[in-house]
Amino acid sequence: MEGSEKNLGHSYDYGSWSFVVINSAVILIFAFSFYHPKTKRDWRSFGAFSAFVIALFTEMYGFPLTIYLLSGWLTSNFPNVDIFSHHAGHLWWVAFGGDTNPHSDPFHILSNILIFGGLALLYVAWRVLHKAQQLGQVASSGIYAYIRHPQYVGFIIIMTGFLLQWPTLPTLVMFPILIWMYVRLAHREEQESLRLFGDAYRDYAQSVPGFIPGLPRIGGKSWKD
Repeated sequence: MEGSEKNLGHSYDYGSWSFVVINSAVILIFAFSFYHPKTKRDWRSFGAFSAFVIALFTEMYGFPLTIYLLSGWLTSNFPNVDIFSHHAGHLWWVAFGGDTNPHSDPFHILSNILIFGGLALLYVAWRVLHKAQQLGQVASSGIYAYIRHPQYVGFIIIMTGFLLQWPTLPTLVMFPILIWMYVRLAHREEQESLRLFGDAYRDYAQSVPGFIPGLPRIGGKSWKD
């Protein structure tokens, strides 16, 4: 493997499986500590996020599947790029003709902001939710006064950040599937909240957007049903 790559004039900055394990563990430990999954639904959403993270870091440090699949297109369109170097894995940086360190690229900077912002959102949302659960009330204060599902939004923001930093074909495919799954999970949670809190949750849901300010209902669902 390495001999053939050297013959092609490429370096090979992958195969660092310890980095895959360490980086995946760091992100997942942080996310776990901020999210605190308890129910089967919580674990399902966290498990899907975990699969995304592991797939991402596997390509980032282990085996660059996307680079291999796009190698013909990359070498034809960017002949001066060493496609198996670690820098070339920042495909947005490559596509926009990056000539500086990709870690100082606007895509990478924005990526870091989104990743840390998403983790922070998980944390502040959990604090409000945990307090509400202890009191047996609808979580409607803090960040929950602005959106009904801040923890799912946090996961989506983190994944968006990673896609800006290191896009791969598997994670690009997984991303819309995970968003669809989170929307379905959110709707199921809301049905349970309606059964548990009745009018208190119905009034809250009618006045607070689900995921994005200005979009108060998921898929046009009526809270009168």
